Amino acid sequence: MNTRTPIPPALPEGDVATDGDSTATVISLYQKHRKIYARAVTGTFAAWRWGLVWATQLLFYGLPWLMWNDRQALLFDLTTRRFYVFGLILYPQDLIYLTALLMISAYVLFLFTAVAGRLWCGYACPQTVYTEIFMWFERKLEGDRNQRIKLDAGPWNGNKILRKGCKQLVWLAFGLFTGFTFVGYFTPIRSLTESAMTLGFGPWEWFWVMFYGLATYGNAGFMREQVCKYMCPYARFQSAMFDKDTLIISYDAERGEPRGARSRKADPGKLGLGTCVDCNLCIHVCPTGIDIREGLQYECIGCAACIDVCDGVMDKMNYPRGLIRYATQNSLAQHFDRKQMIARILRPRVIVYTAILVLICTAFAVSVALRDPFRANVVRDRGALARVVESGMVENVYRLQLMNNQEQPQTYRVTVEGLPRIAMESPVEVTVAPAEARWITLGVRVPFEAAQQAGPGAHPIHFEIERTALQGHHEAAKVKEKSTFVVPR
Repeated sequence: MNTRTPIPPALPEGDVATDGDSTATVISLYQKHRKIYARAVTGTFAAWRWGLVWATQLLFYGLPWLMWNDRQALLFDLTTRRFYVFGLILYPQDLIYLTALLMISAYVLFLFTAVAGRLWCGYACPQTVYTEIFMWFERKLEGDRNQRIKLDAGPWNGNKILRKGCKQLVWLAFGLFTGFTFVGYFTPIRSLTESAMTLGFGPWEWFWVMFYGLATYGNAGFMREQVCKYMCPYARFQSAMFDKDTLIISYDAERGEPRGARSRKADPGKLGLGTCVDCNLCIHVCPTGIDIREGLQYECIGCAACIDVCDGVMDKMNYPRGLIRYATQNSLAQHFDRKQMIARILRPRVIVYTAILVLICTAFAVSVALRDPFRANVVRDRGALARVVESGMVENVYRLQLMNNQEQPQTYRVTVEGLPRIAMESPVEVTVAPAEARWITLGVRVPFEAAQQAGPGAHPIHFEIERTALQGHHEAAKVKEKSTFVVPR
């Protein structure tokens, strides 16, 4: 007979259950979210951060409106399966270029991380950029850190409702505008704007505008640091790319400890204190709410806000700057000067990343430069079997797809070779419109005697597609495509 040990009732957090000589404490593993009120900061790194905010957003919001040859310069037209990148026209068959771009992006991230930590996260990551923008709106409508804390702690009155309501409306409008712009990379933005005037979006446009708009609103307005701390995988594997010569935001404990408050005129040496005045401003400006004085933490996104505010405090106290600064673990431990620290950046890991990156970029540039001016695909028409037609000719039917990569109409001449006396049913010369992909049907014939001599079965042949040099002042170009000619038994 099975017996079960009764399970004791759950105890509240922190209660102690005693059984004989043993004592057990129940501890909750869930930590309640603490709202972070980041304080505004000015300084060198804040200026760099806002400079990149402006640069990235001018690119993002401006590129869809840029015209190139009477069309949108950057457009990923999923309906027609054409991808326009300035003067470059790509088709789904050109997926290899997207793969190369992803590899380049990955190695750039690896290289920057090995050299100077989370530069991408602190200055150019969309989550950081949009959080900065949403926090700017928040400060303008609710005030800086202390005013926001006081407003949240106060009762709901007309002033609080007005400020909170205006903030939410501005956030939502900016998020929807961001979603609209994003969709403008996939649907021509001018036609999308005309549809927006009458709210005449199609179902997919409505879905994606709302999806990306609300995602921006939620991530940058509410989740903020939680995205970086709990959702972003980069925070988890960044340590694999760090070493002791990686530039990271560091607190100089040897110089700053023991910390403590003092007057400006006091001599910290006589008080037995370091240069850290324990003002906690480095915590107040941190967008993820960490204390950098506790050492490097995975939550640190490398925004350098703590450096700016600490340098400001050091200036007021007439102490040298750099209590919190970009430094390496080796430079802090071995007291390297700036020149020695920078000299150690050029190390094997960085050299390998740089070499691979240069190699991939070079291969990508050469591949794009030598790319075929047009594409051709030949497939046998499976709906038409090999057959003997009039005059004793054996005929196979093929379907040829011609993809014009140019923005001018092009004329192509098609010929075939591979078997004795093989020829097209009739001479083929076809004109393809700019950036058009066109299917045509080809009849290929071989005299019966030549087919019998070759024997029954599949025989390799080649189609030669030649672009004439008549349109657009382009040079003549040729592409060869393989296929098979089937001789029936």
